[in-house]
Amino acid sequence: MNQGSADPEPESKEPLRYLSKLEAAAIETELLTDYRFGRQQLVETWGHACAVAVAKAFPLSSLSKKQPTVLVVCGPEQNGAIGLVCARHLHIFGYEPTIFYPKRSSHPLHQDFTVQCEKMDIPFLSYLPTEVQLINDAYNLVIDAILGPETDLSPEKEPYGSILLTLKQVKIPMASVDIPSGWDVEEASADGIRPEVLISLTAPKKCTVAFTGRHFLAGRFLPYDIQKKYELNLPQYFGTDCLTQL
Repeated sequence: MNQGSADPEPESKEPLRYLSKLEAAAIETELLTDYRFGRQQLVETWGHACAVAVAKAFPLSSLSKKQPTVLVVCGPEQNGAIGLVCARHLHIFGYEPTIFYPKRSSHPLHQDFTVQCEKMDIPFLSYLPTEVQLINDAYNLVIDAILGPETDLSPEKEPYGSILLTLKQVKIPMASVDIPSGWDVEEASADGIRPEVLISLTAPKKCTVAFTGRHFLAGRFLPYDIQKKYELNLPQYFGTDCLTQL
């Protein structure tokens, strides 16, 4: 018997479940209350998985510029914290992330993640260049960790309206965390960001049904009882992988 490999988990024959905003929030609440996951634990798990997805989609060897530079744009709520964790792990993986975090959260957890990045000498931008070519020239790719399912902010609310307008014009590849910023959780939006890569967290959201780029799912950590209760019908994960490509 080969002790060095693991059999893939059985793949559900039922169609994958795409979550509404209320369902996604209910699952997260159960994880935090009934299953006693910590908020920091969840954000760390998701942020690490996002970094792994980026490394799979954009390996260091494939980047055309001499330096593997990544611009990580973080919003004010949970998706922004996940972006901070993603940046830290990308730094560990050998990438050179720079963070733009225009409205820093006062939440102690977000402040802790910010300090961790600062202590690792990850630079923070004081402003986002409005000249798109400057972004195209300086970075290999952009991580969109701005407006997640939990964010009630209107995309038009500044500074996020201007940020989305700028990012929609960049020519370098982009990866979005959970949902592309500017999309409604229930349906895709023509006015939102159009990333090449999407990393869904826990389970994919309804707006991503028709997503045509590379779509990764980071939901392997979910307890089986939650998977069964919400009939998620998650796909199989291989070996020790923390995510899978849909």
